[in-house]
Amino acid sequence: MTTITPSLTTLPNGLRVVAVEMPHLNSAEIAVYLRVGGRHDSREKAGLAHFLEHMLFRGTAEHPSSLELEADFEAIGGCINAATDAETTCYYTRVHPDHVAEGVRLLSVMLLSPLLTGLEIEKKIITEEALEDINEQGEEVNPDNLASRLLWPGHGIGMPTIGYLDTIAGFTEEDLRGHMARHYVPENAVVVAAGRVSVEEVFAAAGRAFASWSGPPAPVQESVSDVQDAPVSLFVKDSDSQVNLQLAFRSFPREDQRLAAARLIRRILTGGGCSRLHLNLRERLGIVYSVDAQLAAYDDTGCFAVELSTAPENLAVAVTEVLRETLRLATEPVGDEELDRVRQGYFFDLDYSRDSTFDMQVRYGWGELMGMVRSIEEDQAEAGAVDAAAVMATARELFAPARLNLVAVGPVKAAVKREIAGIVRRYEAEFR
Repeated sequence: MTTITPSLTTLPNGLRVVAVEMPHLNSAEIAVYLRVGGRHDSREKAGLAHFLEHMLFRGTAEHPSSLELEADFEAIGGCINAATDAETTCYYTRVHPDHVAEGVRLLSVMLLSPLLTGLEIEKKIITEEALEDINEQGEEVNPDNLASRLLWPGHGIGMPTIGYLDTIAGFTEEDLRGHMARHYVPENAVVVAAGRVSVEEVFAAAGRAFASWSGPPAPVQESVSDVQDAPVSLFVKDSDSQVNLQLAFRSFPREDQRLAAARLIRRILTGGGCSRLHLNLRERLGIVYSVDAQLAAYDDTGCFAVELSTAPENLAVAVTEVLRETLRLATEPVGDEELDRVRQGYFFDLDYSRDSTFDMQVRYGWGELMGMVRSIEEDQAEAGAVDAAAVMATARELFAPARLNLVAVGPVKAAVKREIAGIVRRYEAEFR
């Protein structure tokens, strides 16, 4: 297998620059990561981090509008994109290897000299995006957002990253400039280039492009309260033919050693056609088209969420089956054959990532930003050390009833709600 080793330098202004040489490939991926996301927004300014990310596409000192900016990226084989999550904001693009330096420069122009014009148009665009998660009664119907509200009430990490309709409508250029001054500072950022790149070229290009960037240290983020002592359920009525279900268990923070086992647990439950929930819910019962699980790990908290959609009359059965499997994992050792299979699948995915410029810029760019730089070999060794006892011990903690937050969005009758309440009570009793 190809060994991939990142190179790191820090510019005089504190900006970290990472170069990941992958000479066997024929493209390059460039990104700028900033350690600011939805958790850094207040209720009054919820969605500001995400809104600013959008606004940086609307033109720069060199580009009167988004059209000229997009055209310059396309001219070097790129397509600029961005994403905001709970803790980070990222601007990224793929470029032709012959134009890496220009790609770095264009990203710097976006970040250092945005026009921030077209504010009212962008409000309309993001309002339309936000309305996708709101029903006719004005209620939130996105299960991810509802689960986050249960997990972390009153904290930025528990609010929708996109914000609320009232906060989106109220944003001003002053808000955006203030957010940039506080958080868009070099010590709070990482520039990364991965693919057929030269370390020397990347470092030199970043040094030229970002030399003028300056700013004070970013403010310290507010820690989140991670206390829960009983399972919680939330039902939101929505006119749909299915119910969207999420069982979100309060999980572990980013540096917790139990995450190695939790990653394998996710694969045991939903990692492909041989996974337990796929076999039970789809192949045996035929009550879902798909079922998935997501594992999110933040600075000081985390979430393990099982997600599916099913007909209203099948909801109680779906809840029963999911909780039956989480209970099994917490009380019965996983067989050697099953554990070896899911671990080998994880190893394969890690090996496949060696061919992805995107995966490598995330691994080493985001990793540098969050203080979590890990090689593929380190991840493989960590997963290789997880045995059946570790899986069961981790599941015993992760799937404890007091960590459960159940969200169901759709047409759920009162009798079904009572049935699910009984299912959860039985789960509590059997877990002891």
